[in-house]
Amino acid sequence: MSESSGVAAPEEPTARELVQPIVLLVDRDEPAGRDEGIAVAALASVKAYRQDPGNPAWPLWAAGAFAKSVRRADAKMFAKVLASFPDHALAAVGAASAVGLPPMPSERLPKLLAKLQVSGTQLPEGVPLAPQPLTIVLNDSLGMSTGKAAAQAAHALFAWLLDAGPAADAWAAAGFPVGVARLSARDFHKGARKATGPVIHDAGRTEIEPGSATAYVVLTAL
Repeated sequence: MSESSGVAAPEEPTARELVQPIVLLVDRDEPAGRDEGIAVAALASVKAYRQDPGNPAWPLWAAGAFAKSVRRADAKMFAKVLASFPDHALAAVGAASAVGLPPMPSERLPKLLAKLQVSGTQLPEGVPLAPQPLTIVLNDSLGMSTGKAAAQAAHALFAWLLDAGPAADAWAAAGFPVGVARLSARDFHKGARKATGPVIHDAGRTEIEPGSATAYVVLTAL
């Protein structure tokens, strides 16, 4: 079994066992900015789905908790991921790049992915993203790391996409514009009334308290 073919399980995995890997390029010398990294990870997640919506892993995974694993790679390892997984979806936002892959069993990730670090992913502040018609709003009061915020942003964008209907196609036709807003707790909860998709609440397995409201999408116009 080769890494490029994903993971073949002897038995059908359950929704709880599936995770979508997202690999974020973190350049050692010139890392992208925080908001660029958050946006590109979320975009890679949904581009992987739109690239191959017929993959049977997607509906099973979506029936669960949309589990995602944002892993970081330097330029050398990122190139290996691109070469090893031909079914990847590549996304770019500003100076940031990320790869999204279809869901696979979390306990049987290919070795190349499994050895990439998950925790502690941080990017410098960088330059704020320009306003976009689609904005992922994050609860900045939670103090999430870049990697954690990226996973929550991906949850929010994917949840929006599944119910977006024609708006998703219009967004894709516009070039997948994605903005990021990090708000205080007060402004985050106040703005949730304008959310276009569901408000994401975290399971609390890492970094933050269970049930914490983390992210949502606001769509203005395309």
